[in-house]
Amino acid sequence: MTAPLTTRLARADAGSAADAARILGAGGLVAFPTETVYGLGADATDGRAVARLYEAKGRPAFNPLIAHVPDITAARAIAQFDADAARLADFFWPGPLTLVLPRAPGCAVAALATAGLDTIAVRVPDHPAARAILAAFGKPVVAPSANRSGHVSPTHAAHVAADLGGRIDLIIDGGATSVGIESTIVACLGEPMLLRPGGLPRAAIERRLGRKMSAPSASAGDKPLAPGMLGSHYAPRTPLRLNAGHVELGEALLAFGSTPPEGAAGAKTMLNLSERGNLVEAAANLFSHLRALDAVGAGAIAVMTIPSDGLGEAINDRLSRAAVTR
Repeated sequence: MTAPLTTRLARADAGSAADAARILGAGGLVAFPTETVYGLGADATDGRAVARLYEAKGRPAFNPLIAHVPDITAARAIAQFDADAARLADFFWPGPLTLVLPRAPGCAVAALATAGLDTIAVRVPDHPAARAILAAFGKPVVAPSANRSGHVSPTHAAHVAADLGGRIDLIIDGGATSVGIESTIVACLGEPMLLRPGGLPRAAIERRLGRKMSAPSASAGDKPLAPGMLGSHYAPRTPLRLNAGHVELGEALLAFGSTPPEGAAGAKTMLNLSERGNLVEAAANLFSHLRALDAVGAGAIAVMTIPSDGLGEAINDRLSRAAVTR
């Protein structure tokens, strides 16, 4: 690891967007809010800047990154769109949807950012701070979640500082993210394929396509096609016990809904994703609650059952990856 940096914190405004663009142009690293989670930005066209980002996160170099751009015109400069991809981009961008597409001829994004693949993941975020930075910078920005690789994703600037303080140049504080869970990733390389459930529900995408999406035929293995496909990911240090119908002595509880499980009164501490059983609220709270429960020193975190409909698919995907034994 290189020598520690002085990481500055700035509020999201026009001045900080210009400052972020200057730092990115010099090969630096800037964390900024999107509607999903906070991203760690680097100039996607600068291989050395991308290498710095991998180092700061401790991220495996085979895990590809998402290129963030301000609009579909900029996306078409780096990726090739078929009819399905164009239909989805026109309807859902800006928003929490990432498309994996063939690289465009002359694509300026560094090969390191795409993990040497001939495809590229691209997204147009829907957050004023992110859009201001992208507009000011004028080039694609790779921006994986602004946390140590494999750790819980950040939904507040304080989460970023806790993980990456001293490793990056600037953190733009835009408050809590609204969606709170990463983007949905769809590959349009033939028949559309859902690679990662996320902040845009599967049903909404399939309605727009007019048909069901397929799923990957095998696990990501050692060469994932998109971010978030590794078996162990989004993980707190405290072990998770999923679909818990009771709470063991010494466990913390991640609850959902208004009816606590047996033994909840004896939990070391408890946080509820949504007492109303609202999956949108649960997604927004997921990562911040996991981080808070991880800090209490419990023997494990008992997680109540979350329905799998709508955003519940993405929530359960993150929980199942977080629970993988490391």
